[in-house]
Amino acid sequence: MFKQVHTLILKELTLEWRQKYALNGILLYVVSAVFITYLSVGAKQGNIAVTTWNALYWIIILFSAVNAVAKSFVQEHQGRQLYYYMIASPEAIIVSKIIYNSFLTLVLALLGYLVFSIILGNPVQDQGLFVLNLLLGALGFSACLTMVSGIASKASNNATLMAILSFPVIIPILLMAIRVSKNALDGLDFSVSLDKILTLLAINVIVAVTAYILFPYLWRS
Repeated sequence: MFKQVHTLILKELTLEWRQKYALNGILLYVVSAVFITYLSVGAKQGNIAVTTWNALYWIIILFSAVNAVAKSFVQEHQGRQLYYYMIASPEAIIVSKIIYNSFLTLVLALLGYLVFSIILGNPVQDQGLFVLNLLLGALGFSACLTMVSGIASKASNNATLMAILSFPVIIPILLMAIRVSKNALDGLDFSVSLDKILTLLAINVIVAVTAYILFPYLWRS
């Protein structure tokens, strides 16, 4: 299985390298969204509040993750899915998708953090806690959206279905991530955020394990 996961991840990287327009479009979205925020909320005069900075950052990262992960199964035509069905186990397919999408989402989150820091300033007091929170948030977004993308790909109106199904799971992950990042912005001690970090980690594990267990039944259909 590990060999299959490794091969499938390399396949995803190869496809992304060949079709750079997808990744470039998402990167352009992140940069342009931050720049529009810079022009529209008065940040040019340096009067953006920390809470506003935090909320805008996670809103942009959330929509970037949705755009990045939505194509996981939607872009795969039925002939290619049948080929995967014959050569790889469904567990290897969902694990490889989650790992690759987590990596892609984390890259987008770090890029957004860099762009935010350059254009809107960097009010984060605890950099380590903030980056750890980014990692857990990227894993949570990717696990949830990857599974929902697999479900939505079986329906005709997959974009609408993906938005409806992912909303109840994304909201708890987003709320926890916002609270932890607010503590990092304020420079609070790590122990204050420990329970929220553990809760976010538990949500990620539950979503990932659920996807691992349920995806084979979806894949066989």
